[in-house]
Amino acid sequence: MSTATTTLPRPALSRTVVLLVLVAVLVLLLAGGLFVGSGDFSMSDAWHALFNEGGPTTLGVIREQRIPRTLLAALVGAALGVAGAVMQGLTRNPLADPGILGVNSGAYFAMVLGSVVAGATGTGLVWWSLGGAFAASVLVYFVGSRGVGGASPAKLVLTGVAIASMLSGLAFGLTMIHPKTFDAIRGLLVGTLDGRGWPQLSATWTLVLLGLIGALALAGYLNALALGDDRANALGVPVPAVRAVGFVVVTVLCGAATAAVGPISFVGLMVPHAVRMAVGPDHRWMIPLCLLVGPIVLVGSDLVARVATASELPVGMVTAFLGAPVLIWLARREAGVQW
Repeated sequence: MSTATTTLPRPALSRTVVLLVLVAVLVLLLAGGLFVGSGDFSMSDAWHALFNEGGPTTLGVIREQRIPRTLLAALVGAALGVAGAVMQGLTRNPLADPGILGVNSGAYFAMVLGSVVAGATGTGLVWWSLGGAFAASVLVYFVGSRGVGGASPAKLVLTGVAIASMLSGLAFGLTMIHPKTFDAIRGLLVGTLDGRGWPQLSATWTLVLLGLIGALALAGYLNALALGDDRANALGVPVPAVRAVGFVVVTVLCGAATAAVGPISFVGLMVPHAVRMAVGPDHRWMIPLCLLVGPIVLVGSDLVARVATASELPVGMVTAFLGAPVLIWLARREAGVQW
């Protein structure tokens, strides 16, 4: 008998408790983003700056750097966490991740291309990023669905890794050929929140909000897809339309996140797995909780990046240190290998 038929549903109370705990943790981390960072400011200074009280230096650091940076980390974390949950639901692949499937690399390559070809900057890069993310997702799904077996999980992962590597190499080559482009976006090579602020937040929050609403609307359909395409069709679910909308949602979320801070790996892989282990596979709970756990992971990683060394680390390095062991563990677990 399969695991799916023997697993009992988790009680709603435990899910509610998890939800409340996550909200409390996120609030604490957001407060930490206000009090932790460069500059020798006391907690009292930071608190008063929140209400526009204090000297110009304090107000500049707290209100123009720490606050928007922390809010942007939460926004990007929510986008990547939810995008990962939707991607895994669409492909029925527990190893699916926007980064592994080439979406983030496509967005970054398009940003580099837009900077080189059209001199795009600021908000203009957001639209290039969205176009690149969409093109990469379509390419991965098209190539990965060719041949015997269709779009199997293994084929999609292998295709995504190959295309992501190719696009990353092309982006790197373009930045080497065009030093001005390299200087303009080198901070985005591994994903960073340093120097990010209100402009990036204002340019991307609407897109992320729309993507999150779309993901929440898909939750019930993703539960049906988990039963298989044939059963989902029998239940009246328009499978091709759901997949098309889902890929648009993932594209919008990842494209906006990459445009804001650069490609950040593993968040979309770690977050859905952690949530699934805590509350089960019901996407009606998974997606809202990923919306909380994603910000927790990225805001927490950003706090580590601020204090780990004398010069701040890119947040993408911190998530990579966390995510690489998780990916290895998941790969061995899926292969049936025990530690």
